[in-house]
Amino acid sequence: MEKGKSVVAELAASFSGIQVMPRRKPTSSILPGSAASLYSPVKKARPRKLVDLCIGVLGQHLEDIIADISELTAFFPPQIKLAILSIARRRRLLNDEVLVSLADSSWKVLDLSGSDVTDVGLATVAHICSNLWAVDISRCEKITAAAVSEIICHCPSLEILRCGGCPRSEFTARGCVNLLKPKLNTLEEDSWEELEAVDIGGGAESLRWLVWPKIDEYSKEIIAAECPRVIVNPQRSLLDLSGSKTQTPSEALASVALDHSIVEDIDPKTWAVSAAPQRAAAPPCPNAPPEIPIAERFRLAYLSREARLAPKRARRERQHRRRAEREYWMNDIDAKSVALASKYLSKS
Repeated sequence: MEKGKSVVAELAASFSGIQVMPRRKPTSSILPGSAASLYSPVKKARPRKLVDLCIGVLGQHLEDIIADISELTAFFPPQIKLAILSIARRRRLLNDEVLVSLADSSWKVLDLSGSDVTDVGLATVAHICSNLWAVDISRCEKITAAAVSEIICHCPSLEILRCGGCPRSEFTARGCVNLLKPKLNTLEEDSWEELEAVDIGGGAESLRWLVWPKIDEYSKEIIAAECPRVIVNPQRSLLDLSGSKTQTPSEALASVALDHSIVEDIDPKTWAVSAAPQRAAAPPCPNAPPEIPIAERFRLAYLSREARLAPKRARRERQHRRRAEREYWMNDIDAKSVALASKYLSKS
């Protein structure tokens, strides 16, 4: 017992000089909101979800199933359909048929940039997806202002519109400036109560951000004067870093793809299109005749055509000459008299 007490006394004496401080909670960053996330350490790579892996497999073999995409995705959730649409756009497979087959009424984001979608496909989707919030039609050479008018008319919640990027799309964007202006319709009703169920306004009333990188000064002045609430080519600001309520969404930034968040967790190798291997040029045969230059080929083809058409032209000229002589003898009075006199003299 005495040995045990002595050991306890020695341990107590040895720990008497140690000061135990309570663990402090980590202090919050000075910058609130999204600014703190910018300075946070890099997140570790996490394993991909099974759904994302399955979508990646579908995307890698999208060329093989694109013909039957409407039957395969009939019962897919809307978010998976949108991911397949984004992969099809990146693999240059997006057209009207694919777009209409995958369209879902719950979509709020639609990225068609650089695709082969036409006015017919976009107008059809405008009737199906009336809740669209952001649309990207940049670098779409087959979309005109008529399809943009359908989007503005049937999607009242549209706040972000991306356009431009190629000559045809720039022309379409300039033609859509008047469509973005707010308008008041002229109505004739007996009372204000009857106007409640009637649209008294028009134009892109809910539009807030217009992404048009190469906008001309004239269009920019018109939008600034007629649509003061629309911000053209928005950029990140200090208000966005401080977590302001009026911060610019990432979908309105030209540097971020509109559908980036949809395919963020999918392997980028899914939409990597490998270039076709170049065939090795066959070695020239030593006994082969020398290759004729392209200019000499055109000259020989022209001479051959002229020689082939020369008899037809000569025959056509003889026909015109005989027809002109016949009309002259039939219409001119002096020529008629001479012809009749010569005929009479020949008989006599």
